[in-house]
Amino acid sequence: MTASLRILIIGRNGQVARSLQSCLAGMSEVIVRGSDQLDLARTDNLQASVEALRPDLIINAAAHTAVDQAESEPELAFAINATAPGLLAQAACTLGVPLIHYSTDYVFDGHKSAPYTEADTPNPLSVYGRSKLAGEVAIRQAGGQHLILRTSWVYSTAGRNFLLTMQRLLQEKPHLRVVADQIGAPTWADTIAASTARIIERWQGGQPGAWGTYHLTARGETSWFGFAQAIGEHLIEQQKPCARLEPIPSSAYPTPAPRPLNSRLDCTHLYEEWGVSQPDWRSALRLCLAGQA
Repeated sequence: MTASLRILIIGRNGQVARSLQSCLAGMSEVIVRGSDQLDLARTDNLQASVEALRPDLIINAAAHTAVDQAESEPELAFAINATAPGLLAQAACTLGVPLIHYSTDYVFDGHKSAPYTEADTPNPLSVYGRSKLAGEVAIRQAGGQHLILRTSWVYSTAGRNFLLTMQRLLQEKPHLRVVADQIGAPTWADTIAASTARIIERWQGGQPGAWGTYHLTARGETSWFGFAQAIGEHLIEQQKPCARLEPIPSSAYPTPAPRPLNSRLDCTHLYEEWGVSQPDWRSALRLCLAGQA
């Protein structure tokens, strides 16, 4: 990756944004804009602000990700997740540069028995899912070069996520009930960042794959209960307290926003077009936890 490449990362403190900053540092000129400088909820001057920075590549790592909260504030969720990405895509078109944008497994309803491919028809169950799907549509309608990378169950050692919540609760409580009928692939933010860097290298090297929509998650699958078990096993190895885990159905843990029972995404297309593959979710979790020590 050439040092002269100017990459604009939108999002500063999110999990993927943090990992991108670390992964791309020193490999290019990275411009980072957080919500204090580029607020995606205020779209009136967004496109002009991005164009003024004149990046060679735009990466949108910002989103409204509070799934349950989005049910009570749909206008904000759609502004950040739908309207803003469309404006970013228009800015990218004006500048003649690509846009990389992250989407989610929540664009699907989870009723399919097999992993979802990019050819499957989305049918989101929640405001969050509908807003992210609307963002995908807006980006495609802009007509420029873009990659929409759908991922799932993102975690890291920073921010708010399932890993950190479980580490705390497993050590605080003697007994913990965790949903066992939602299936997906826990995906480390560093995996997403590293895969994005490889995509950029392919593009810079003159051997890009086709632009469009792809799935990007860790390999393998588990439930939230299985993910919690793996986190608990690490705590036990560290000789730390660990609660007794009990598997429960989603119906025993109602939430404002419904979740897809099947969040598995088939990532074959990303490998075939861009030569990018991801590690197994357990291997990635071990690396993440090793760095946490």
